[in-house]
Amino acid sequence: MKHRLILAALLASTTLTGCGLLVVGGAAATTAVVATDRRTTGEQVEDKTIVMKAGAETRRLLENKEGRINTTSYAGVALLTGDVPTQADKEEAARLVSKVDKVTRVVNELRVGEPTPLSVRSNDSWITTRVSTALLNAKDVPSRTISTTTERGVVYLLGRVTHEEGERAAIAASSVPGVNKVAKLFEYVSAESLAQPLSTNNQPSNTSGTAAPATEPAPASSVEVMPVQ
Repeated sequence: MKHRLILAALLASTTLTGCGLLVVGGAAATTAVVATDRRTTGEQVEDKTIVMKAGAETRRLLENKEGRINTTSYAGVALLTGDVPTQADKEEAARLVSKVDKVTRVVNELRVGEPTPLSVRSNDSWITTRVSTALLNAKDVPSRTISTTTERGVVYLLGRVTHEEGERAAIAASSVPGVNKVAKLFEYVSAESLAQPLSTNNQPSNTSGTAAPATEPAPASSVEVMPVQ
């Protein structure tokens, strides 16, 4: 019985080694994620909590309405994508999410209009998968610390990277068929800061210069967009 338990543990360890970035709002984080993600363990947990709480707020907002709001969070930066019926709904969604604990910035990329067709959303999911693979295969790109989401062919990249890493990641993402634009929502850090031990008391500073207070959601224009060549 003891040998079986050891074997099971080894198999579990082997499986987890191939895991990528934490999927906030989904399954629990794994040890492998903590080891490769540039966020602290605390930040990863906070991001998952942000997605859960933001989801609860936006679902209440859209109750009895046609629409969908997806929240992606990385180190307290909450990205909103999806469709809402009115401009008022878009603004209210940003306000509600900005009040969620630990949210430091809201990037409101919600679209006002009819819901996106299922076929388009399915294609977006496929694009996200292909972009994730492209990042994994790209040289000198920290793919495991980059979160990717796609909305109507626009790929959003979030993560803690150097400027050089961010450029390489954007180029890799833009090479994927079906990608219309790449929006970079990176937190830029120096290579020197990455060489320092990561701890809950030693947070890398945001050097992108685009952060906005949570009570004043950042406008869509704050998104750095690189058109696909």
